[in-house]
Amino acid sequence: MAERRVGPLRRLLDGAVPDREALPRYIAPVPKAIEDLGLRLGWLVVAINLAGTAFGFWYYRFQFGLEPALAWPFVPDSPVATLFIALSIAGWKLGHSREWLDALAFFGCLKLGLWTPYTLLAFQDSFLASTPLWLYLFLFFSHLAMALEGFVIHRYSDFPVWAVAIALAWYGLNDLVDYFVPVVGTYHHTTLPIQPIVDGVIEHVVPAHQYVAAGALALTLLATFLALATRVKKLEVRA
Repeated sequence: MAERRVGPLRRLLDGAVPDREALPRYIAPVPKAIEDLGLRLGWLVVAINLAGTAFGFWYYRFQFGLEPALAWPFVPDSPVATLFIALSIAGWKLGHSREWLDALAFFGCLKLGLWTPYTLLAFQDSFLASTPLWLYLFLFFSHLAMALEGFVIHRYSDFPVWAVAIALAWYGLNDLVDYFVPVVGTYHHTTLPIQPIVDGVIEHVVPAHQYVAAGALALTLLATFLALATRVKKLEVRA
């Protein structure tokens, strides 16, 4: 009997993926079939996130012009998060996973994936007055997709405490300089349409500044809890 030919797409979708452990739904909310598909299409996911990273740096080009160079590492939060997840998945696909990178990717995807839609909804009128509807919707749904892909990382990462500590240190530092103690000049969080720019300086008006700060801090705490809960539940399942 002639051997049945297998096309490239079938070979791609038949790739091996890590087993899914019996974790609670609040830790692993994405259906297994979608997790499996995302992992099998890992290189496509990497490419999409790298494209998102490039777009994100382009999107922040005006804010880079307003911020001192010393503050630039703290400005492009979302594109750095998509870079983290791209490198995390690429590392897993190549057999060279790094737990600290996986933790950074989880924190970044969850935090920025939910903070941006929260901000877009909180200041919807201001955003829609200055942003085309297609771009507003793209930013909203693409960031929600970031949050979802962050919940796939548990399939190939154990979130050791030391790795979670590194991610918390980085994103905690981001919160500090974005909303409380700027590196130089004024605060460095993503500009909002409701914030005026006076003589090349972004005015961080209240209560808008307080709302976005509260959202960022809450999501940093949530990411910390979920990462550590994943660690604990994995150990319980394996015991």
